[in-house]
Amino acid sequence: MKKLIKGLRQFQSGYFSTHHELFEQLAHGQKPRALFITCSDSRIDPNLITQAGVGELFIIRNAGNMIPPFGATNGGEGAAVEYAVHALGIEQIVVCGHSHCGAMKGLLKLDKLAEEMPLVYEWLKHAEATRRLVKDNYTNLDGEELLDATIAENVLTQIENLRTYPVIRSKLHRKQLSLHAWVYQIETGQVLEYDPVLHEFAAPYSELPSYDDQPVVSNTERIPSMRLSSAQAERIYRGSAAR
Repeated sequence: MKKLIKGLRQFQSGYFSTHHELFEQLAHGQKPRALFITCSDSRIDPNLITQAGVGELFIIRNAGNMIPPFGATNGGEGAAVEYAVHALGIEQIVVCGHSHCGAMKGLLKLDKLAEEMPLVYEWLKHAEATRRLVKDNYTNLDGEELLDATIAENVLTQIENLRTYPVIRSKLHRKQLSLHAWVYQIETGQVLEYDPVLHEFAAPYSELPSYDDQPVVSNTERIPSMRLSSAQAERIYRGSAAR
């Protein structure tokens, strides 16, 4: 706690004092550039990895970077999504998973959580679509490869879940909203984005259109994703393309 209080004092005497005008502007309202949905994991810092400034990201964080389908729960995630898109006029949404995700590890061993962490167990049941897809289609994988596949598939599942929200579907229909599926690799600092045309995760390019505009990039620009085996990659990309 002492470190946090020391940091608070440093913020007030340092960054805040030199950015006083910015905070005066922020006091009158917010105009974030994007809705960033990611995991509660302490190793993930959306502003750090995107180098976004104060007020540029509207952030939803929870275990497993999940957005339950519309009507599945009355939790804060749906309300935050609706507010971000309708009230704040956000036009870019990023769902960002990450390597070594504890929530996805728990999802792969869901039954063992019921007794020791019943609230975590109930929350992860919202990722049943991911769990079942992985269970039925990745029987040849285990260990880190299975976890990597689960992380990637779960991000794509959340993109599907977002599409179930009326406010999202309306904006997508009018081409006023873009969805982006990212995976952040803690050990390398690399971020990969799903390309729905090439059906692979690759380094995002700022000049490209969004997930929904179906970017086209030459294969020479692409970067392999998450140490995926060819069979694993084929399953993710083929399966997601059909969704």
